[in-house]
Amino acid sequence: MKAAVLNAPQTPLSIEELTLDKPGPTEAVIRVIAAGVCHSDLHFIEGTYPTRHPAVLGHEVAGVVSEVGSAVTNVSPGDRVIIGFVQPCGHCADCDSGRPNLCSQGAPRRESPGLMRDGEAVTQMANVGGFAEYVITYASGLVKVADDISLEIAALVGCSVMTGYGAVVNTAGVTPGSTVAVIGAGGVGLNIIQAAALAGAEKVIAVDMVEHKLTTARDFGATDVIDAGDGDPVAKLQELTGGGVDFAFEAIGLKVTAEQAYQMAKRGGTAVVVGMVPPMDKIEVSGMIWLEEKTLKGSFYGGARFHRDMPNILNLYRQGKLNLDGLVTRRYKLEEINEAFDALKNGEVTRSVLAIGIE
Repeated sequence: MKAAVLNAPQTPLSIEELTLDKPGPTEAVIRVIAAGVCHSDLHFIEGTYPTRHPAVLGHEVAGVVSEVGSAVTNVSPGDRVIIGFVQPCGHCADCDSGRPNLCSQGAPRRESPGLMRDGEAVTQMANVGGFAEYVITYASGLVKVADDISLEIAALVGCSVMTGYGAVVNTAGVTPGSTVAVIGAGGVGLNIIQAAALAGAEKVIAVDMVEHKLTTARDFGATDVIDAGDGDPVAKLQELTGGGVDFAFEAIGLKVTAEQAYQMAKRGGTAVVVGMVPPMDKIEVSGMIWLEEKTLKGSFYGGARFHRDMPNILNLYRQGKLNLDGLVTRRYKLEEINEAFDALKNGEVTRSVLAIGIE
């Protein structure tokens, strides 16, 4: 099969032929239809986060099941599915407490690599590796998709929509009448914005440096926007709100913006870091944290409870309450993947989708 391979950090992805193994007892093979181009993948391309090379990136994926292992009962060949990039074990303390996104064990791991290139093992990002024609992964992370939903839309639910929506609903618990700030109006940020609006927030403030992203943010429910490239965004927000917001979300992945989110939260407020801040960076907060009673917390995958949250998101989309079609700015072929990442780095797109297969 064809796949886009990262052979070293800060190098273009290479379209190559790889060999896919047969599925183990708890695995499934998925024919990829669509894969989102996410900033998380860019972190690995740029070397901000390490991985073993060669590697196939891509974790925001939807497709059709082509083969299943002998112990798989939740999906069958022909099923249309979203691939969750966490594959929970289903029985650890985190899974039992309703937090499968934090599963401490994961699905049983295979002894041999799922992907090979001329006898060499190829890493699959998040046990997915969706920038390819096929994916071999653990069936516990698969969520069925009804026939009335485009698999292009379903792919986005696999990461950016779930992450943004879940950060609002699961992690923060945004309440009606509250005030919200969102730093970063990209794919994840827009989903935080529209989820906050859906939750009944009175004021939703988008903060970004790109004018067209701020314009788009209004279309997704932002009541106000702040140009972070024109003066101090924290001071602007505090002036706009009279002291800060109830909930501030960071959706870029930088130390400085994570600290800004904390500063934007009012006394007693909550700052939620959603972006992938570089692993060695330290987020610094005021020593007056005891007096301000603020909460600083992370949100991994929006606290995803896959088999409940993703169908709920798709139902809200059906009802016209979530705008998922408007997230897709451009579509690319697998062979155009480097162009897609260039557009992402340049701030040209909200979300790009690779059209890899045909239903």
